[in-house]
Amino acid sequence: MSGFQINEKHLSQLPALQLLIGLGFEFLTPAEALRERQGRTSNVLLEDILRSQLKEINRIRYKGGEYLFSEENVQSAIQKLKNIKYDGLLKTNEAIYDLLTLGTAMEQTIEGDSKSFNMNYIDWKNPGRNRFHVTAEYSVERSRSTETARPDIVLFVNGIPFCVMECKAPQVEVEQAVSQSIRNQSDDYIPKLFIYSQMVLALDKNSAMYATTGTAAKFWGIWKEPRMAGGEREFEKLAAVVNRPLSEEVFAKMASAFGVKPKALTGSRLVTEQDKALFSLCRPERLLELAWRFTVFDGGIRKIARYQQYFVIKSTLDRVKRFDGAGSRKGGVIWHTQGSGKSLTMVMLARNLALDPEIPNPRIVLVTDRDDLDKQLGNTFAACGLEANRATSGRNLLELVAGKKSGIITTLIHKFDRAYAVKKYQDTSPDIFVLVDESHRTQFGSFSARMRQMFPHACYLGFTGTPLLKKEKNNFTQFGELVEPHYSITQAVADGAVVPLLYEGRHVEMTQNKEAVDLWFERHTQGLSREQQADLKRKYARAEMLNKADQVIYMRAFDISEHFRANWQGTGFKAQLVAPNKASALKYNAYLNEIGVVSSEVVISPPDMREGYDETDDEATDEVVRFWQKMMRRYGSEEEYTKQLINQFKHGGEPEVLIVVDKLLTGFDAPRNAVLYLCRVLREHTLLQAIARVNRLHEGKEFGFIVDYASVLGELDKALNLYGAFEGFDASDLVGTLTSIDREVEKLPGRYSDLWDLFKTVKHSYDEEAYEVLLADDELREEFYSRLSEFGKTLGIALSSERFLTETDEKTLSRYKADLRKFQALKASVKLRYAEAIDYRDYEPKIKKLLDTHIQADEVVQLNGPVNIFDDKMFSQVKEEQGVGPTKKTTASRADMIAHATKKVIAERMDEDPALYEKFSKLIQQAIEDFRAKRISDLDYLSKAVEIRNKVVGKAHEDIPEVLSGNEDAAAYFGVLKPFLEKHELGEEDLESAAANAAMAIDGILEKHGKVGFWDDEDAQKQAVNEIDDYLYDEIRTGRGIALSLEQMDGIIEKVLQVAKHRSYK
Repeated sequence: MSGFQINEKHLSQLPALQLLIGLGFEFLTPAEALRERQGRTSNVLLEDILRSQLKEINRIRYKGGEYLFSEENVQSAIQKLKNIKYDGLLKTNEAIYDLLTLGTAMEQTIEGDSKSFNMNYIDWKNPGRNRFHVTAEYSVERSRSTETARPDIVLFVNGIPFCVMECKAPQVEVEQAVSQSIRNQSDDYIPKLFIYSQMVLALDKNSAMYATTGTAAKFWGIWKEPRMAGGEREFEKLAAVVNRPLSEEVFAKMASAFGVKPKALTGSRLVTEQDKALFSLCRPERLLELAWRFTVFDGGIRKIARYQQYFVIKSTLDRVKRFDGAGSRKGGVIWHTQGSGKSLTMVMLARNLALDPEIPNPRIVLVTDRDDLDKQLGNTFAACGLEANRATSGRNLLELVAGKKSGIITTLIHKFDRAYAVKKYQDTSPDIFVLVDESHRTQFGSFSARMRQMFPHACYLGFTGTPLLKKEKNNFTQFGELVEPHYSITQAVADGAVVPLLYEGRHVEMTQNKEAVDLWFERHTQGLSREQQADLKRKYARAEMLNKADQVIYMRAFDISEHFRANWQGTGFKAQLVAPNKASALKYNAYLNEIGVVSSEVVISPPDMREGYDETDDEATDEVVRFWQKMMRRYGSEEEYTKQLINQFKHGGEPEVLIVVDKLLTGFDAPRNAVLYLCRVLREHTLLQAIARVNRLHEGKEFGFIVDYASVLGELDKALNLYGAFEGFDASDLVGTLTSIDREVEKLPGRYSDLWDLFKTVKHSYDEEAYEVLLADDELREEFYSRLSEFGKTLGIALSSERFLTETDEKTLSRYKADLRKFQALKASVKLRYAEAIDYRDYEPKIKKLLDTHIQADEVVQLNGPVNIFDDKMFSQVKEEQGVGPTKKTTASRADMIAHATKKVIAERMDEDPALYEKFSKLIQQAIEDFRAKRISDLDYLSKAVEIRNKVVGKAHEDIPEVLSGNEDAAAYFGVLKPFLEKHELGEEDLESAAANAAMAIDGILEKHGKVGFWDDEDAQKQAVNEIDDYLYDEIRTGRGIALSLEQMDGIIEKVLQVAKHRSYK
C-alpha cells in the first residue's frame, strides 16, 4: 500500500478541481487554457469562449423581432473589456464590475433604424445560460517583467477570470496563501488578472478563507454554512458531489496535466473543510449571486458580504414576501453586533430588495434618530453607488414619499411627526420598506406611531448592534420577531470580525506617601531621561494646588497622559476619553495640554445658548459657551467643526486623544481608535455602544482597551449582568463582551516559558553562538519569531496594567525586560546571518513601542537587511570580522552570512544563466551542509563561502571555450545548448566547438533582431525564432550531422529565449 501524500497538489489542489468539476465547471488543462489565450501569458481572458458566449446570451428585441448583435459589436465589447485603462487595482476593478453588472451599450442598425442596445457579459438572472470553466497553474506574466506568477486555480465565467485561489498543504498555515494572494495583486505582480476577479480564496484541506479583490489580510473571512454538519441537508448534498466519479475523459486530462496516476483521482473520500467552503462559495449560482447582489464598493473599497450578512438578508427576503392578515409584509428585528458591518447589511438588503423580481418598485425609507447617523448612512449608500435622497424637512419627506420617485430616502424619526402635521398623508402600499437603525432607541413613542399612521401596510425592519434588553424583548411585536441568524459578540470575536476588548479598572488619587510616589515614577516612567522625569514630578505636584473636584480630573488626566505615552504614543493608534459633562471635558483638555505629553481635542454638541447668562449658573457654563463661540469662529458651523476634528482624528497624526461627552459615542468608526478612557458612568446600550468604538479591525490591532476610571464595572470579577450598568440584559446575550486585562496578563509566564522552551538543548545559556546555530533550521526560526512576538505583545499588555506594575516584584520585571532585549538582539542577528528580508512583523507597532519605552536608547537593537555581496566595502567588513550587527561576529556566523546572502542571489539570478548558477547553487549548498554536519571547520567554511561568493560576483565561467570569454550572453546560451548536444555521443572537442559556434550564432541573431520593445513584438520574435531554427537545422543537423529531433530544436529555442528575456531585464 502506498503512503498518503502530504503536498498541496494531492491534498488541496486536485480535490478542489474534482469538486469544482462536479459542481459544473468544465476543466481546461493549463495547455488548453493557454491556447484559449492565443498562447500569451500576458492575456488573461479566454477570448474565444467569451466571444461565443456574448453571441449566445445576447439578443436584440426590437418591434417584436429578435436579432443578433453584429460581429463588429461583439468584437468591440471584447476589446472594451480587454483594453480597459489600468488606473490602480481597485478603481479598474470597479470599472470592470460596472461593465459586468450593467453591460455595455452598442449602436446597431436594425431595419434601417440605428439605435443603442445593451449587451451583457454575464446573464445574472439565469445562471444556467453562462459557461463555467476551471483551470490550474494559470501562469500570468508579471508587470514590467518576463517572469510569471502562477495562481493555483482560476474559475472563469464566460471566459472572464472570476475567482482566483491559492492552495496550501495542511501543515502550512492558510494565512500564507492569503499573503501570497495579496502579493499577487500588487502592482509588481499580476494585477492584470485581479482587475477581473470577483472573489479570492485561500485554501488548505482543513481551512479556507475568502475575500474580494484588494481586501487587506485583516479582513479576510471564514464562511459558515448552516445545515453543514454531518447528516444535515447541505452536507449530504456536498458529500454526494465529492464522491461522484468524473468522466474517464476528464480523469485522463487531469492525470496527464498533473503527472499523476489516475488512481490518485479515484476512490471515495471524506468531506473536508475545503470542500465545504468551495461548495458554499463557488457553486455557480452562489458565485454569481455573491458578486451581483452581495458586493459593494464602499468609498472605492470593494467589500463582499460576510456569511452572517448573506444569511440574514436571505432570511429577511423570504420573510418580507409573506403577508399577514391585514395585507402587510412581515417585518422583524436584525441584531448584528456593532462593528460587524451593520450599515453595509442595510445597504446590501436595500440592493437585494431593489433587484428582487418578486418585489415591484420597492421604496425604501431609512430611519435613524440622530443627525450624524442619518448623514453617515446616506454617505454609505452614496459611497456604495446607491442614490439615497436625504429628507431635509418634514415637508420634503412628504414630497419624496408621495412623489413615489425616490427608491431610497434617508430621514430622521422626528420628521414623521412634522410631515404628518403638514398633511394627514397616508400611503397604503405594501411595497414600502422602513428600515429603522438602532431600533431599540426609536421604536417607542409618538414618532413610531406617526410612522405607522403614514404607512399602515409598510414592512418595518429594525436593526440593532446591541442585544435587546429583557423589557424590550416583549416589544418585538412592533416589528415582528428577531430575524435569524442573529450575530452576537462572541460569534463576531470568534470569526475575527471585531477585536476582543480588554477591560482595566484604574483608580487614581493624590497620595502624600513619598515612597509610593517614587515607586510609581520608577515603574511608569521607563524610557524617560532624568530631566524628563524631574519635569513630570513637578507636574504631578501641581495637583496639590487644586480643589478636590479638579484634583480628581487632573490626576486622571495625568494618568491617561502617562498611560498613552508609555503604551500607545507613536504607534499610529488613537484613544477616546468620555467625560461626564461639557465643562469637565474642557478641563480634561486643558490639563492634558498643560501636562503637554499627548495632543487632544474636544468634540461636543452646542450648549444651550441661554446657559451662562443666568445668574444662578456657575462659571463652568460660561467656559462652555466661550469655547463654543471660539469653535464657531474657527470652523464656521457645527457640522464643519465636527467633520474636521473627526477627519484629523481618523486620518491625521493629531489629536491622539479625542474627548467626548455623548456625541460620537455611537455611529462613528475610526478603526485606529484602540483605547477608551471611561471617566463617566454609562449604562446599558450607551455603555455597549461606547466600548464598541474600539472593537473595529485595524492592521496591527489585537485588542481594544477599555480603561475605566469611573468604576462602572470595578474589578470585572463577576458576570456582566450582575453589574448595575448591565442588569437589564440577559446574561447569555453579553457573553464575550469584555475580558479583564488580568486574564491576558495571566498568559505571560506561559508565553515566557514557551519561548525559552525552544532553547532547552543549548547547554550554556550564555553561549550566543549556540542559539544562532540552533536557529539555522528554517521552521525552528519561524517558530522562534512567532513565540517572541506573542511574548512581546503579552508583556506590552502587562506593562500597561496598573495592577501588574504594582504587584510584580522588581526582579521578575527586570528579567522579563532583559530577556525581551536579549531575544530581540538574537532575532536581529539570525535575520542577518541567514539572509532574511525584514518583514512586517519586525515593525509591529506595539512591539516597536515596547522596545522604545522599555529599552534604553543605547541598547536599541537595529535590524539590518541581508548582506549585499556586491558591495565590496560591506563584504570585506563582514569577512574581516568588523561585525555589522550589534556585536562582533564569530567565524561561523560570518561564513553563514556570506553563504546565505550568496545563496539568495543565486536563486534570484538562476534564470539569467541556468548552467552557471545551478553549479554555484550546488557548491554553496554543499558547503552549508558540510559545515552543519561538522565535516569542515569554521575557517574552511568561511574560505569556501568567500571563494564561491567571489565567483558569483565575478560570474566566473570556468569551463567554457576560449572563444566565448568576455561574451556573457553567448556563454549563457552555451550552457543551455550543451546538455542538448551531449545526448548525441560527440567527442569532447566536437561538442565544445558545436555548442560554442551555435551559442555565438544565436547571440548574433538575437543581437540583429533586438530592438526596443522586442519582447512585446510577436512578429520580431517570430523572425528571430525562424532564423535560429534555420541555423540549427542547416548548420547543426545537416552541416555537422548531429541528429537533433524537431522536439529538441524547439526545446533549445524555448530555453534560449527564456534566458535571453531574463538577461534583457536584469
